[in-house]
Amino acid sequence: MSFFKLIVNFYVNSSIHVALAVYAFVRITELYFKLPYNENLDYFIFYATITGYNFVKYAGVAKFYHMSLTKSMRLIQLFSFFSFCMLVYYGVKLSTNTLLYFIPFGLLTIVYIVPFLGGFQKNLRKVSYLKIFIVAGVWSGVTSTIPLLVGEYQIENDILLLFIQRMLFILVLILPFEIRDMHLDFKHIKTLPQKIGIEKTKKVGFILLLFSLTMEFLLTASFTSKNIFLAICFILLFFLMRSSQNQSKFYSSFWVESLPILWWVLLLIF
Repeated sequence: MSFFKLIVNFYVNSSIHVALAVYAFVRITELYFKLPYNENLDYFIFYATITGYNFVKYAGVAKFYHMSLTKSMRLIQLFSFFSFCMLVYYGVKLSTNTLLYFIPFGLLTIVYIVPFLGGFQKNLRKVSYLKIFIVAGVWSGVTSTIPLLVGEYQIENDILLLFIQRMLFILVLILPFEIRDMHLDFKHIKTLPQKIGIEKTKKVGFILLLFSLTMEFLLTASFTSKNIFLAICFILLFFLMRSSQNQSKFYSSFWVESLPILWWVLLLIF
């Protein structure tokens, strides 16, 4: 494998890319509501995403295959530890009230992977229909609600509206992953593609995206911001409609997850 492929694989597998997508969502919230750039909060969220995602993805693997982990897995472990240290570094710079906002989302992440149901044999990840809503809810709360609360934004209706709009958008963002993994997820989880099929899932995604786009016109008066979001929605819809179980390795985990980053960059440019 070439050095470039090794770098790309590490970049995606170590959750740097998904963390950058979450970071981009936070910056988008700051730009939309003219909040001051909060370095400590933004980097805390970035490193918390890496730590949380790698915990969810690799905790079980490390437990059962600790002695036979590959070099790449050990490197991800070391990087995850570094990210946790950075999480603590930025965390101690945040106020107690700010850290309290993260508690419900942190607890959701923990019970998402740690078994506590059915005689400690089942976690929330294995509860029917719940998986996608937990992920979307955590992403939405952390990237929209918390920055607004920390920035002492006063209009409560905007906070709620942004949370709902962001959650709808993220739900659609997750659907290509759900389609990709429908043959890997346990049948009792009952993901949307498993329950209603791929084509109907795409139709549901289209409807959710329409609702999210409609809310955009209530959130901002900026014509440029509306046009950029419209373009991002078209790109996401394109990716959703082309999604399949046999999609390429990085179709969802790189290209689809790049959309929040693209959205942020376009806002910065225009």
